[in-house]
Amino acid sequence: MSFPLPSLRGLASRLFSRSALLPSTTTTTAARTTRPFTTAQPTMASKPASKPASKKPAPGGAAKPKSKGRTVERDPKIVNMLQHFAALSPRRIPAPLRMGRNRHLRHWTIHRAWLLFRRKAREERERTLMRQHQSMSAACEALRLTEGPGTRDQGYLYRVAMEKKGVYGLNGVPIEYARAQTDTPARVAWNHDWKA
Repeated sequence: MSFPLPSLRGLASRLFSRSALLPSTTTTTAARTTRPFTTAQPTMASKPASKPASKKPAPGGAAKPKSKGRTVERDPKIVNMLQHFAALSPRRIPAPLRMGRNRHLRHWTIHRAWLLFRRKAREERERTLMRQHQSMSAACEALRLTEGPGTRDQGYLYRVAMEKKGVYGLNGVPIEYARAQTDTPARVAWNHDWKA
């Protein structure tokens, strides 16, 4: 059975930690174990094995302690906010990874290549959409300047193309015209008593 060798940082932190200076016969699990990919000291990074019982209620508790013989209910928004900030406390956030120079360079290169790929794809999509929009605009302008057929005046084909008959179904109208256009909303938004 082989034991992992402690790192130099772990040995130094054990040597100069406050628990080493105190006269104590037992050492904590934080001083005995080291984490290989952390920048925090071992005493700060690892959790203690058991938490002492605290008299304070949990930050996300539903009720406050009794005051003057009655229980005061907490607002659910406050409970939700406390739970949110408890999840973001520094105790719950893991220590950052340590990366060597080569690993950091690989990470940076891959990240920049991915950003470059996304930028090229976005610019290509924007160019395609711009070409489509310009060709539609040129086609509409050509229709607007065209005369005919027959004795029809200039712009007849453009007006017919813009009518959009049948686009909204048989004898349909656009949703914008489904009700009267008003400046203010209706007094009764929805008539629940209406029957077909």
